Amino acid sequence: MFVARRGLDLADWPQGRPPDRGVVEVDDIPTPLATKRNSAQVKRYLAEYGLVLVTNYRDFVLLGRGANGVEERERFSFDCADAEAFFALARSTKRPVGLATRFADFLQRVLLHQAALARPEEVAFFLASYARDALARVEERAALPAFAALRGALQEALGLTFDEARGEHLFRSTLVQTLFYGLFSAWVETAREGKPFDWRAAGWHLHVPFVSTLFQQIATRDKLKPLGLEEPMSWAADALNRVDRDAFFRAFRDAEAVRYFYEPFLQAFDPELRRQLGVWYTPREIVRYMVERVDRVLREELGLADGLADENVWVLDPCCGTGAYPVEVLARIRRTLAAKGEDALIAEDLKKAATSRIAGFEIMPAPYVIAHWQVGHLLREAGAPLAESERAAVYLTNALTGWAEAGDPGSADGQKEAAEGGQAGLKLVFPPLAEERDAARRVKRDRPILVILGNPPYNAFAGTSPAEEGGLVAPYKEGLQKLWGIRKFNLDDLYVRFFRVAERRIAEQTGRGVVCFISNHSWLWYPSFVVMRERLLSRFDRIWIDNLNGSKFETGKVAPDGSPDPSVFSTEANREGIQVGTAIALMVKRGGRAEPRARYRDLWGERKREELLESLEAADFDARYTEAVPTAENRFAFRPGEVGGAYASWPRVTELSARPPFNGLMEKRGGALIDDDCAALAARMRTYFDPQRSWHEVESAIGGLSLKYASFNPTAIRRDAVARSHFQDKAITRYFVRPFDVGFAYAVAHVPLWNRARPDLLRQLPTAGGFLATRPAGVANPEGVPLAWTNVLGDNDALRGHAYYTPMFLHDGDATRANLSAPARAWLAALGLPDPDSDRDTAVLPWLHALAIGYSPAWLAENEHGIRGDWPRIPLPGRADLLRDSAADEAETAAHAALLGPRTLDVVLNDSAYWRNIPEHVWSFTIGGYQVLKKWVSSYRERPLLGRALTPAELRYVRDTARRPAALRLMAPALDANYRACAQANRPS
Repeated sequence: MFVARRGLDLADWPQGRPPDRGVVEVDDIPTPLATKRNSAQVKRYLAEYGLVLVTNYRDFVLLGRGANGVEERERFSFDCADAEAFFALARSTKRPVGLATRFADFLQRVLLHQAALARPEEVAFFLASYARDALARVEERAALPAFAALRGALQEALGLTFDEARGEHLFRSTLVQTLFYGLFSAWVETAREGKPFDWRAAGWHLHVPFVSTLFQQIATRDKLKPLGLEEPMSWAADALNRVDRDAFFRAFRDAEAVRYFYEPFLQAFDPELRRQLGVWYTPREIVRYMVERVDRVLREELGLADGLADENVWVLDPCCGTGAYPVEVLARIRRTLAAKGEDALIAEDLKKAATSRIAGFEIMPAPYVIAHWQVGHLLREAGAPLAESERAAVYLTNALTGWAEAGDPGSADGQKEAAEGGQAGLKLVFPPLAEERDAARRVKRDRPILVILGNPPYNAFAGTSPAEEGGLVAPYKEGLQKLWGIRKFNLDDLYVRFFRVAERRIAEQTGRGVVCFISNHSWLWYPSFVVMRERLLSRFDRIWIDNLNGSKFETGKVAPDGSPDPSVFSTEANREGIQVGTAIALMVKRGGRAEPRARYRDLWGERKREELLESLEAADFDARYTEAVPTAENRFAFRPGEVGGAYASWPRVTELSARPPFNGLMEKRGGALIDDDCAALAARMRTYFDPQRSWHEVESAIGGLSLKYASFNPTAIRRDAVARSHFQDKAITRYFVRPFDVGFAYAVAHVPLWNRARPDLLRQLPTAGGFLATRPAGVANPEGVPLAWTNVLGDNDALRGHAYYTPMFLHDGDATRANLSAPARAWLAALGLPDPDSDRDTAVLPWLHALAIGYSPAWLAENEHGIRGDWPRIPLPGRADLLRDSAADEAETAAHAALLGPRTLDVVLNDSAYWRNIPEHVWSFTIGGYQVLKKWVSSYRERPLLGRALTPAELRYVRDTARRPAALRLMAPALDANYRACAQANRPS
């Protein structure tokens, strides 16, 4: 039986009292479900209890007592024809994706079937659960021929493509979201009117033309039945009909309740899509703060006395989600008008604004429906409900396309092509879709947009971007390699594209206005974004940055004072928040040209959202900020930092080499190509390359090489690998995983096993003579030493911020020469040192010197901000004896490491083993953002992850490794003295 209370002991159940919610009748696994379903016992239970879950473990059906007799309420099946198939499924380690989740959902729905539904989050759970079931059914189909025409129409109307696996998934998710949020929207309308709800007539109750058309195209018997979607649609409608309508709408009036209807819905319904799109519900305090700041700068910087209430202020949220920003803007307008004493006209003014100049774009149907509901609800409460023919200015569209750029359909040639081609067809076949597209384009092309604000999605998302969208950030890449020496960069995250759209629209087209986004804060100082920062500074006159921190990767979500520093997206509904740090950027272009000014402030701790709102009351708001001084020397970084003139004059370590450093290898195969145990790695790869063994035989033995990744088809790659190659002992090489953490890797470039095999780096390995590893900028806090040395092949993530490797020697064809640039060679020659190509000791002197400087505590402390923002810079001594002494300091380190005696800290591994007397400062020693010993011990050498106990050799390795940072700490005075001597005797470049 199942009851309403958790943790109930059946022995305490009162005799004779029926269960709260129903009973379960279980039969043997081999028995057909129909046998038990039609039994006299089940009929008796139905008569007595009203609800029975019948199962033979292979199949489940929930039966209820209805007005017309026995009703089937829900069903679930493991699709096992007999007991043998069921036991085979139970033993298998490769079960259908999502099967366990769907089964758990089914059980939860059954247990709650008789429970009262009243709270928004409860209704959202049922919607998401049934939608997930529906999506799983759709994903099982290899193709959807019945939706081919609709697919093409949606691509054209939304301004995107459904290519590749992700694009196909987005299309299918769009279909299911439309069904279930169309269902919900129609239920809201009928429930408000007190009418019974029939989902088959739901399309007639939808007042958003686009969604109404989509719903009516999808929700037809001939399209739903082949996909098996009638069942989850009917079940969802039954759940909605069980909702306590009065209680639900009392709660749903609270704007915060709406959060249950997108972010948590998408997390439950399609968590991978949510992760890929970077979708996060914006907390109300953040929205309120940003809208108030925009309103204030419109008044103070652009001279518009009524701020957002001015009829000439056209506002766009290009990624409006559930409508939080448009609704808050309308609320701000309402307060402004009320303060002016225009009470009698407020409602109509609000409606005019909501249907014309306060616009939102959204690409996902579910939040789009809720955004329309929210705006309609605000207007209804203000006394100006939307008429049947009226709609909010919220449009389902791709905000990143259709802005009438050259070659776009908005250009003259594009319009001619459109008139002759598919767009005319769209108007004939799907008129509301064409009308939605055209209305969105009018906003993009014709409206004098003055404000763009919102919370753009954070992540890159492949498979949906037409060429126009992909080229958006091209201006942010101009000169990155040639002028700035940045070879590796990632500007494909969606939020960067939204910045470019906003910059182009406000700065280049409108010519004045405001942009206000909350986004990933990496763009404020990461090297890859230098051109983006430079452009924004050249196009906007005033910039305010509120760095909200909260990064897992840079600070571990810890404030400088050691207190917790959660993401501002951490809420009661989503305590984890997001992993990256965030920042609010407010940028104003006044028109004309003025010297740009940038202001910056950090906010830390658990009250950041409240502190933002409190700061609005400050008499001198700007006094809370620090003046930022972005210049070419600091790569136009917005985060202020004191960089001494001497440090800025020193060369970057990358300027000493003849060629730029090499990227490390990138695996992304679940660790299958890397191992601590050389024998285990060899056995795994021999199995992989064994042509006599089938995929079924090797699948469970090759780890992550059996899994699908973005561009990695495991079966096809293995088939190709076995055909083209074989296992090679020489491919197993020592591998630099983390500082002082060296394992083994199977490294080949001719077979596409690695995500990035770095063949250029592999070719240098035999003659490299060792590598200096560093990174382009600091991303961790604390980062510790930004340099490391290795004699072996290195991983891309051996240092935080991505590790780059500079070999001591370069091999070109048959010749090997010192990897030193012309300026570096001139410096050595000026010191009277031998030719580095013929004298190996001279060739390595600059690199040993760089290590000695990099491990100096004084150099790290005095140049903290400069080191963090760029490749490390080092002084070049103007005397040969200083250079030799500096390199000798570094070479001496290894000799000191074995001489260190014990101290005081015990590091406990488990109940029976620990390392005794490791110095505390050795335990905390950090290189490249990794706490060396802690990372080795705690990250992947815990027994549940490793699958075995640590070997004696591994235990000795940690003991010996602990002595190395201890030796470096003991050498600190000598290293500092060397650094200061070299800095004082620096040879000007």
